[in-house]
Amino acid sequence: MYSPTPSSAEIMPIFYIGQHETNRSLPVSDQLLRQAQDFNYDMLSTPITTSQFHSNVLTLLSNYMAHIEGSVPEEEIPMPLIPPLTSLDTNLTPNETISQLIAFTSPWIDLASPDPVIASLSKQVFNLEIAYAAFCGIGNVIIQGLALNHGVTPGSGISQYARVIQEALGAGPYLHLQILMQMREDSISSSADTMGSLSQFARQQYLEKASHASATEREADLFSTWDTWNVIRSVCKYSSRLSIALLLPKQLPPMPLQSRWFSEPLKELIFPETSFLKNAKGYPVLSKSHQALISRYMRLRNSPWLLLSDVGQIPGVDEQTKIFSSPRDNSPGLNASRGSMSSSPTPAEAAQQDAGSRRRIKDPTPHLSYMRHLQANQPPKSAIERFGAGYQDYLQAPLQPLTDNLESITYEVFEKDPVKYDWYEMAICNALNDWMALGRSTSSSTGAVVIAVVGAGRGPLVTRALRAAEKSGVLVDVYAVEKNPNAYVLLQRHNHEDWNMAVTVIKSDMRFWKGPLQPDGSHGRVDILVSELLGSFADNELSPECLDGVQHVLNPLHGISIPSSYTAHMTPIAAPRLHADCLGRSFSDPTVFETPYVVMLHALDFLSTIQPHSDSSAKQELIPLLPDVKTAWAFSHPIPPGIILQSNLRRGGGVNGGGGGNMGGDGANEHNVRYSRLNFHCPNRGVCHGIAGYFETVLYRGPSGTVELSTNPVTMESKSKDMISWFPIFFPLKTPVYIPDNSELEISMWRQTDDRKVWYEWLVEVFMVDAHRRIRLGVSDIHSSKKNGCLM
Repeated sequence: MYSPTPSSAEIMPIFYIGQHETNRSLPVSDQLLRQAQDFNYDMLSTPITTSQFHSNVLTLLSNYMAHIEGSVPEEEIPMPLIPPLTSLDTNLTPNETISQLIAFTSPWIDLASPDPVIASLSKQVFNLEIAYAAFCGIGNVIIQGLALNHGVTPGSGISQYARVIQEALGAGPYLHLQILMQMREDSISSSADTMGSLSQFARQQYLEKASHASATEREADLFSTWDTWNVIRSVCKYSSRLSIALLLPKQLPPMPLQSRWFSEPLKELIFPETSFLKNAKGYPVLSKSHQALISRYMRLRNSPWLLLSDVGQIPGVDEQTKIFSSPRDNSPGLNASRGSMSSSPTPAEAAQQDAGSRRRIKDPTPHLSYMRHLQANQPPKSAIERFGAGYQDYLQAPLQPLTDNLESITYEVFEKDPVKYDWYEMAICNALNDWMALGRSTSSSTGAVVIAVVGAGRGPLVTRALRAAEKSGVLVDVYAVEKNPNAYVLLQRHNHEDWNMAVTVIKSDMRFWKGPLQPDGSHGRVDILVSELLGSFADNELSPECLDGVQHVLNPLHGISIPSSYTAHMTPIAAPRLHADCLGRSFSDPTVFETPYVVMLHALDFLSTIQPHSDSSAKQELIPLLPDVKTAWAFSHPIPPGIILQSNLRRGGGVNGGGGGNMGGDGANEHNVRYSRLNFHCPNRGVCHGIAGYFETVLYRGPSGTVELSTNPVTMESKSKDMISWFPIFFPLKTPVYIPDNSELEISMWRQTDDRKVWYEWLVEVFMVDAHRRIRLGVSDIHSSKKNGCLM
C-alpha cells in the first residue's frame, strides 16, 4: 500500500493574506509594510494616485463643463488633457519592497462611460496609473470592475471597457492585471457610488432613455457578472497576465456559479468586512458555506491570495503622528524604528506569558486571526491531491507504449497507486477461486492454472498474481511477457531475488508471442491473461489492439482476460486555464488543439450536471453538483473468434478481405473503430473549451464477485476510491463554443484507424430547443489527432 510521507507544507494549503483599505489614509511606506508583517499580514494594497490627483482631475472636468455650457460650440473645444503625474500625485516609488504591494487603480473613473468626455478622462487616468505602476515594478494591479448598467441598459460599455484592458496589457511585459469582479449581479455597486466618481458627471444626452427595465426592476441574472468577465478575457485572448480579483458577498450564490468562478483564473479572493458574521462572543467568523468555498478554492494549483478589505487599519499606527508601535507593546510612546523592526518573542519569552494575561489582551486583528485559524484547521490534502501536486491542470501527451520503451521512473509513478494493484490482486484471486470451484480444466499438464502477465513492465502485476495464488491456494504457472529490453533485465532480477524462479520471463511483443513453450517444442495456451494497458480514455493506449493480438494464446474454452471489459466516458467542460495554456503552446506547436492530453483536471466547470444523491443534512450550497458523464463506447475481451478470423483475412489485402479499410490500410483493425454522438443538457450559460474523458473497467466478474476500476468522477468513489494511476483525458477545442442558458450540447467522437495508427476525431454542436424547433447555434471544427496518433 502506498503510504507517502509529505511535508506539512504539502499536506496543508498555504494562505497568503493581505490587507486592503478602500480609502487608505497613510502612504504605504516600507515602515508600514513591516508593521503589517509584524501583525502577520503578507502584503498590503496601495492606491496608485493620491486624493490630490483626484481633486485635480475633478477641477479639470468642472472647468471644461463650465466652458462648453457657454456660447462656444462643444465641437470647437478640445477634449481636456490631464498633465503627466507629479510627485504630489502619487506616493509610489520604486524600492525593494514594491513586489509585496498590490496596486489599485482609481475606483472613481468610468472606462465604459457613454459620455466621450468622461470616457476620455477615465482612460487618461487609467493609462497614467498603469504606466507608472509598471515603471515602479508593481507586479499586480487590481482594476475596478465594470458596472453592469449605464443609465438603464444592462451590459452596455463592455466592449469599450474590454478594449481598454487589452491595451493596458501591453503597458508592461511583467505587469499582471486583475479585474475586480463581484460573484453575482445583485451584489454589484455602481462606480457612481464612489465619492467623486466621474460617472456622476455623464451628460444626459449620452445616457440611454428608459426603454428597458432598470437593473433593480428586472430579474437578477445569476451569470451576468461572469458573462462580463467572459467578454473581457475573450477580447484579451485569454492572456496569461489577466485574472480575477473576486469580491465575496455575505451570502454566497448557488453552487453552479461558485463552480464557474472556481474554473476561472483567480488571483485574489477579497473579503470585505460585510462578508463576516459575529459569533456569540462578538468575534468575526465566516459562514459554513464561505468556509467550504475557501477550502475548495485554496486547493487550486495556484491558490488565490486572500485580501481582507476594510476590516480596520494596521494596528499600532497613529494617523496624526505616524508613530508605529509593535504588536507586543501598544504603548503610544514607542518610536517608529523600534516598532517596525521589533522581533517576535523568543520561545522562552512566550512561555513566560501566562494564559490569563494573553486572554486579557484584545486581539488587534480579529479578522486576520480568524483567517489564520481557518488556515491551521484546513482538512489535509487527499492522497490523490498529494500525488498530483504540481500536475493539476498540466497538459501531458499520452504515452506511446508500443513504440516507446518507458523509463523506470515512469513505471515507478504508476506503481505508487494505493488502490489499483490491490484490486488487480483481488480480481486474480477471485478468478482462481472460481476456476477451481467450477472445476474447469487448465492448459497445463500439471493441472496448474496458467497465468500470463502481458506488458509486465517492472513486474508489479506478476507479484500480485503470485500473492493471489498463495491466498487462494491454487497451483499456478506464471509467465511475464515484456518487449522493453530494459524492463526485461529487471524482471529477470526480480525472478532471481524475489520470485524464487517461479516465473518464466519472456522478452517479446505480446502480439507475436506464441504462448508457453511445451517440452515437445509446441506452444501451449494461457488460462488467465492479465494486462494493465488501459489509458485515460480506456482504449487510447491501444489496449484493444494489443489484446486482440495476443488472444491467440488464450484458452478458447475457459480463457479469462483481466480486464474483461472497459468503457470510455465523456462530458463537456469549461476549462479556461487549459485553453489559455493551449493558446500559449500553439505558437510553437500547430497541432496543439489536435492533441488529446492527459491532465489532472482541477480548475474546471462541468457544463452539464446532475444532482448528487446524498443522505447528508448538509446545505445544498455546500454540495458540488456531479457532472453528467455519458458512455461513448465499450470494448470486451476476448472478442468473438469470428471477428479475429475476419481481421486475419483482411490483413495482407487478400481477395477475401474486401476492398481495404475506410481510412486506409487493409481494414484489419476496423473492428476496433468506434463512433458516438452524445447529447448533454446545459442548464446555465457557459463556454465549452473541450471534452473531459474518463473510463470504467470490469477487471473480473464471476461468482466470487465483481472487481471494477473507475476514473469517472460519478462512480470513482464507489468503485476505486483514491486510485491515482490515471488522470482524465482532455480533448481541446480550437475555438471555444458559447452555450446559452437551457441549451443542448452534442459531442460527436470517432475512434479511427488505418492499421498503422489509431487516432480520435471530435466535434461539438450547440442547439437551442423550444416547443417546436431545435435550432443549431454553433458548431466547432472537426478536430483530428491523426498527426499525433498512437502508432501500432
